[in-house]
Amino acid sequence: MTLLTFLTVLFAAVLHATWNALVKSNGDKVVSMTAITLGRAPLALLAIPFVPFPDRESWLLLGLSVIVHVFYQLSLMRAYRLGDFTQVYPIARGSAPALVTLISLFGLGVVLTLNQITAICLILAGIFCLSLLKQTDGLHNPKAVMAALLTGCCIACYSLLDGFGARAAGTAVGYIAWMSSLSALVFSTIIGFYRPDALKAAIAKDQIKTWFGGAASITAYVLVVWAMTEAPIAVVTALRETSTVFALFIGVLFLKERLTAGKVVATLLTLSGVLLLRFGA
Repeated sequence: MTLLTFLTVLFAAVLHATWNALVKSNGDKVVSMTAITLGRAPLALLAIPFVPFPDRESWLLLGLSVIVHVFYQLSLMRAYRLGDFTQVYPIARGSAPALVTLISLFGLGVVLTLNQITAICLILAGIFCLSLLKQTDGLHNPKAVMAALLTGCCIACYSLLDGFGARAAGTAVGYIAWMSSLSALVFSTIIGFYRPDALKAAIAKDQIKTWFGGAASITAYVLVVWAMTEAPIAVVTALRETSTVFALFIGVLFLKERLTAGKVVATLLTLSGVLLLRFGA
Protein backbone atom coordinates (compact mmCIF):
# COMPACT_ATOMS: atom_id res chain seq x y z
CA MET A 1 0.00 0.00 0.00
CA THR A 2 1.40 3.41 -0.98
CA LEU A 3 1.58 6.34 1.44
CA LEU A 4 -1.09 8.18 -0.57
CA THR A 5 -3.49 5.24 -0.30
CA PHE A 6 -2.73 4.86 3.41
CA LEU A 7 -3.41 8.54 4.19
CA THR A 8 -6.52 8.54 1.99
CA VAL A 9 -8.05 5.66 3.94
CA LEU A 10 -7.23 7.34 7.28
CA PHE A 11 -8.96 10.54 6.14
CA ALA A 12 -11.97 8.50 5.05
CA ALA A 13 -12.03 6.90 8.52
CA VAL A 14 -12.32 10.33 10.17
CA LEU A 15 -15.18 11.30 7.84
CA HIS A 16 -16.93 8.00 8.51
CA ALA A 17 -16.82 8.30 12.29
CA THR A 18 -18.11 11.86 11.99
CA TRP A 19 -21.23 11.09 9.96
CA ASN A 20 -22.05 8.13 12.19
CA ALA A 21 -21.91 10.46 15.19
CA LEU A 22 -24.41 12.73 13.42
CA VAL A 23 -26.82 9.81 13.09
CA LYS A 24 -26.42 8.90 16.76
CA SER A 25 -26.77 12.49 18.00
CA ASN A 26 -30.24 12.91 16.51
CA GLY A 27 -33.11 11.82 18.74
CA ASP A 28 -34.97 10.22 15.83
CA LYS A 29 -32.52 7.83 14.15
CA VAL A 30 -34.86 7.26 11.19
CA VAL A 31 -34.85 10.97 10.40
CA SER A 32 -31.08 11.31 10.72
CA MET A 33 -30.30 8.21 8.66
CA THR A 34 -32.74 9.32 5.97
CA ALA A 35 -31.13 12.76 5.87
CA ILE A 36 -27.66 11.23 5.63
CA THR A 37 -28.79 8.93 2.81
CA LEU A 38 -30.45 11.77 0.90
CA GLY A 39 -27.37 13.92 1.49
CA ARG A 40 -25.31 11.46 -0.53
CA ALA A 41 -27.50 11.77 -3.59
CA PRO A 42 -26.67 15.32 -4.85
CA LEU A 43 -22.93 14.63 -5.16
CA ALA A 44 -23.62 11.23 -6.68
CA LEU A 45 -26.05 12.65 -9.25
CA LEU A 46 -23.69 15.51 -10.09
CA ALA A 47 -20.87 13.04 -10.73
CA ILE A 48 -22.82 10.69 -13.02
CA PRO A 49 -22.67 12.85 -16.21
CA PHE A 50 -18.90 13.29 -15.85
CA VAL A 51 -17.73 9.75 -15.13
CA PRO A 52 -17.79 6.57 -17.22
CA PHE A 53 -20.82 4.32 -16.98
CA PRO A 54 -19.98 1.11 -15.05
CA ASP A 55 -19.18 -1.86 -17.26
CA ARG A 56 -21.84 -4.55 -17.63
CA GLU A 57 -19.73 -7.02 -15.60
CA SER A 58 -20.37 -4.94 -12.47
CA TRP A 59 -24.14 -4.57 -12.74
CA LEU A 60 -25.05 -7.65 -10.68
CA LEU A 61 -22.59 -6.68 -7.96
CA LEU A 62 -23.92 -3.11 -8.01
CA GLY A 63 -27.51 -4.31 -7.62
CA LEU A 64 -26.62 -6.62 -4.75
CA SER A 65 -24.68 -3.79 -3.12
CA VAL A 66 -27.73 -1.51 -3.21
CA ILE A 67 -29.77 -4.17 -1.38
CA VAL A 68 -27.06 -4.78 1.23
CA HIS A 69 -26.54 -1.03 1.79
CA VAL A 70 -30.24 -0.57 2.49
CA PHE A 71 -30.15 -3.42 5.04
CA TYR A 72 -27.01 -1.86 6.52
CA GLN A 73 -28.72 1.51 6.98
CA LEU A 74 -31.75 -0.08 8.61
CA SER A 75 -29.59 -2.18 10.91
CA LEU A 76 -27.31 0.72 11.83
CA MET A 77 -30.08 3.08 12.88
CA ARG A 78 -31.63 0.29 14.98
CA ALA A 79 -28.28 -0.35 16.68
CA TYR A 80 -27.86 3.36 17.49
CA ARG A 81 -31.38 3.47 18.86
CA LEU A 82 -30.57 0.59 21.21
CA GLY A 83 -27.00 1.28 22.35
CA ASP A 84 -24.23 3.79 23.03
CA PHE A 85 -22.18 5.12 20.12
CA THR A 86 -18.92 4.15 21.86
CA GLN A 87 -20.14 0.54 22.12
CA VAL A 88 -22.10 0.01 18.91
CA TYR A 89 -19.65 1.66 16.50
CA PRO A 90 -16.52 -0.34 17.46
CA ILE A 91 -18.46 -3.63 17.38
CA ALA A 92 -19.99 -2.93 13.98
CA ARG A 93 -16.81 -1.61 12.40
CA GLY A 94 -14.41 -3.97 14.17
CA SER A 95 -16.28 -7.14 13.22
CA ALA A 96 -16.26 -6.28 9.51
CA PRO A 97 -12.54 -6.77 8.72
CA ALA A 98 -12.50 -10.06 10.63
CA LEU A 99 -15.49 -11.26 8.61
CA VAL A 100 -13.96 -10.07 5.32
CA THR A 101 -10.76 -11.95 6.13
CA LEU A 102 -12.67 -15.12 7.05
CA ILE A 103 -14.78 -14.89 3.89
CA SER A 104 -11.59 -14.43 1.88
CA LEU A 105 -10.21 -17.56 3.56
CA PHE A 106 -13.18 -19.90 3.18
CA GLY A 107 -14.89 -18.41 0.14
CA LEU A 108 -12.05 -17.07 -1.97
CA GLY A 109 -9.30 -19.55 -1.16
CA VAL A 110 -7.00 -17.08 0.58
CA VAL A 111 -4.47 -18.61 2.99
CA LEU A 112 -4.26 -16.93 6.41
CA THR A 113 -0.93 -16.21 8.08
CA LEU A 114 -0.31 -16.57 11.80
CA ASN A 115 -0.43 -12.76 12.13
CA GLN A 116 -3.83 -12.64 10.45
CA ILE A 117 -5.19 -15.36 12.75
CA THR A 118 -3.84 -13.45 15.75
CA ALA A 119 -5.40 -10.23 14.44
CA ILE A 120 -8.81 -11.86 14.12
CA CYS A 121 -8.52 -13.20 17.68
CA LEU A 122 -7.69 -9.71 18.97
CA ILE A 123 -10.65 -8.19 17.13
CA LEU A 124 -12.99 -10.85 18.48
CA ALA A 125 -11.61 -10.31 21.99
CA GLY A 126 -12.27 -6.57 21.69
CA ILE A 127 -15.81 -7.20 20.47
CA PHE A 128 -16.43 -9.67 23.31
CA CYS A 129 -15.24 -7.09 25.85
CA LEU A 130 -17.44 -4.41 24.31
CA SER A 131 -20.43 -6.73 24.41
CA LEU A 132 -19.99 -7.10 28.19
CA LEU A 133 -19.84 -3.37 28.87
CA LYS A 134 -22.74 -1.50 30.39
CA GLN A 135 -24.37 1.42 28.64
CA THR A 136 -24.54 4.99 29.91
CA ASP A 137 -27.64 4.01 31.85
CA GLY A 138 -25.64 1.32 33.66
CA LEU A 139 -27.41 -1.63 32.02
CA HIS A 140 -26.18 -4.42 29.77
CA ASN A 141 -27.80 -4.45 26.35
CA PRO A 142 -27.43 -7.68 24.32
CA LYS A 143 -29.93 -6.42 21.74
CA ALA A 144 -27.62 -3.53 20.85
CA VAL A 145 -24.68 -5.93 20.56
CA MET A 146 -26.60 -8.23 18.19
CA ALA A 147 -27.76 -5.27 16.10
CA ALA A 148 -24.16 -4.03 15.89
CA LEU A 149 -22.92 -7.47 14.82
CA LEU A 150 -25.63 -7.68 12.16
CA THR A 151 -24.46 -4.27 10.94
CA GLY A 152 -20.90 -5.61 10.82
CA CYS A 153 -22.08 -8.50 8.63
CA CYS A 154 -23.64 -6.00 6.23
CA ILE A 155 -20.42 -3.97 6.17
CA ALA A 156 -18.38 -7.07 5.35
CA CYS A 157 -20.76 -8.01 2.53
CA TYR A 158 -20.89 -4.61 0.87
CA SER A 159 -17.12 -4.15 1.26
CA LEU A 160 -16.50 -7.28 -0.80
CA LEU A 161 -19.26 -6.47 -3.29
CA ASP A 162 -18.05 -2.91 -3.83
CA GLY A 163 -14.36 -3.81 -3.92
CA PHE A 164 -14.89 -6.35 -6.69
CA GLY A 165 -17.68 -4.28 -8.25
CA ALA A 166 -15.54 -1.16 -8.62
CA ARG A 167 -12.80 -3.21 -10.24
CA ALA A 168 -15.27 -4.83 -12.65
CA ALA A 169 -16.90 -1.44 -13.36
CA GLY A 170 -13.64 0.11 -14.50
CA THR A 171 -14.57 3.29 -12.61
CA ALA A 172 -14.69 3.51 -8.82
CA VAL A 173 -16.39 6.92 -8.85
CA GLY A 174 -18.95 5.90 -11.46
CA TYR A 175 -19.76 2.72 -9.57
CA ILE A 176 -20.25 4.51 -6.23
CA ALA A 177 -22.24 7.33 -7.84
CA TRP A 178 -24.77 4.88 -9.25
CA MET A 179 -24.82 2.73 -6.11
CA SER A 180 -25.36 5.75 -3.85
CA SER A 181 -28.08 7.21 -6.05
CA LEU A 182 -29.98 3.94 -6.29
CA SER A 183 -29.63 3.10 -2.58
CA ALA A 184 -30.88 6.60 -1.68
CA LEU A 185 -33.89 6.07 -3.93
CA VAL A 186 -34.69 2.63 -2.50
CA PHE A 187 -34.12 3.65 1.14
CA SER A 188 -36.14 6.88 0.91
CA THR A 189 -38.97 4.98 -0.81
CA ILE A 190 -39.08 2.46 2.05
CA ILE A 191 -39.03 5.23 4.68
CA GLY A 192 -41.64 7.22 2.75
CA PHE A 193 -43.95 4.21 2.84
CA TYR A 194 -43.49 3.29 6.51
CA ARG A 195 -42.57 6.68 8.05
CA PRO A 196 -43.69 9.53 5.74
CA ASP A 197 -43.28 11.94 8.66
CA ALA A 198 -39.59 10.98 8.95
CA LEU A 199 -39.01 11.52 5.23
CA LYS A 200 -40.61 14.95 5.47
CA ALA A 201 -38.54 15.83 8.54
CA ALA A 202 -35.35 14.65 6.83
CA ILE A 203 -35.63 17.34 4.15
CA ALA A 204 -36.39 20.15 6.61
CA LYS A 205 -34.00 23.07 7.05
CA ASP A 206 -32.91 21.96 10.52
CA GLN A 207 -31.40 18.82 8.96
CA ILE A 208 -28.90 20.75 6.83
CA LYS A 209 -26.02 19.66 9.11
CA THR A 210 -26.99 16.03 8.62
CA TRP A 211 -27.16 16.52 4.85
CA PHE A 212 -23.55 17.66 4.99
CA GLY A 213 -22.90 14.43 6.83
CA GLY A 214 -24.27 12.63 3.79
CA ALA A 215 -21.77 14.46 1.60
CA ALA A 216 -19.00 13.41 3.98
CA SER A 217 -20.32 9.85 3.85
CA ILE A 218 -20.17 9.50 0.07
CA THR A 219 -16.81 11.27 -0.06
CA ALA A 220 -15.39 8.84 2.49
CA TYR A 221 -16.73 5.84 0.64
CA VAL A 222 -15.50 6.95 -2.78
CA LEU A 223 -12.03 7.31 -1.24
CA VAL A 224 -12.24 3.84 0.32
CA VAL A 225 -13.49 2.12 -2.83
CA TRP A 226 -10.78 3.87 -4.86
CA ALA A 227 -8.27 2.53 -2.33
CA MET A 228 -9.72 -0.97 -2.86
CA THR A 229 -8.72 -0.71 -6.51
CA GLU A 230 -5.16 0.14 -5.45
CA ALA A 231 -4.64 -2.30 -2.55
CA PRO A 232 -6.12 -5.61 -1.27
CA ILE A 233 -9.72 -5.26 -0.12
CA ALA A 234 -9.12 -6.95 3.24
CA VAL A 235 -6.21 -4.59 3.97
CA VAL A 236 -8.19 -1.45 3.09
CA THR A 237 -11.21 -2.65 5.08
CA ALA A 238 -9.00 -3.24 8.11
CA LEU A 239 -7.22 0.10 7.93
CA ARG A 240 -10.51 1.97 7.55
CA GLU A 241 -11.61 0.61 10.91
CA THR A 242 -9.13 2.88 12.67
CA SER A 243 -12.27 5.02 12.72
CA THR A 244 -13.14 3.15 15.94
CA VAL A 245 -10.57 5.27 17.79
CA PHE A 246 -11.93 8.50 16.30
CA ALA A 247 -15.42 7.33 17.30
CA LEU A 248 -14.28 6.85 20.89
CA PHE A 249 -13.10 10.47 21.11
CA ILE A 250 -16.21 11.81 19.36
CA GLY A 251 -18.52 9.80 21.60
CA VAL A 252 -16.86 11.05 24.77
CA LEU A 253 -16.15 14.67 23.80
CA PHE A 254 -19.27 15.52 21.79
CA LEU A 255 -21.93 12.94 22.68
CA LYS A 256 -20.98 13.07 26.38
CA GLU A 257 -20.88 9.30 26.78
CA ARG A 258 -18.90 7.81 29.66
CA LEU A 259 -15.21 7.08 29.08
CA THR A 260 -14.44 3.88 30.97
CA ALA A 261 -11.31 1.76 31.17
CA GLY A 262 -13.30 -1.09 29.63
CA LYS A 263 -14.16 0.95 26.53
CA VAL A 264 -10.56 2.07 26.09
CA VAL A 265 -9.14 -1.45 26.47
CA ALA A 266 -11.79 -3.04 24.24
CA THR A 267 -11.39 -0.40 21.52
CA LEU A 268 -7.60 -0.70 21.60
CA LEU A 269 -7.85 -4.51 21.39
CA THR A 270 -10.08 -4.17 18.33
CA LEU A 271 -7.82 -1.55 16.78
CA SER A 272 -4.64 -3.54 17.43
CA GLY A 273 -6.17 -6.49 15.61
CA VAL A 274 -7.21 -4.26 12.73
CA LEU A 275 -3.72 -2.76 12.42
CA LEU A 276 -2.09 -6.18 12.66
CA LEU A 277 -4.16 -7.22 9.66
CA ARG A 278 -2.66 -4.23 7.84
CA PHE A 279 0.96 -4.25 8.92
CA GLY A 280 1.53 -7.84 10.00
CA ALA A 281 0.17 -9.63 6.95
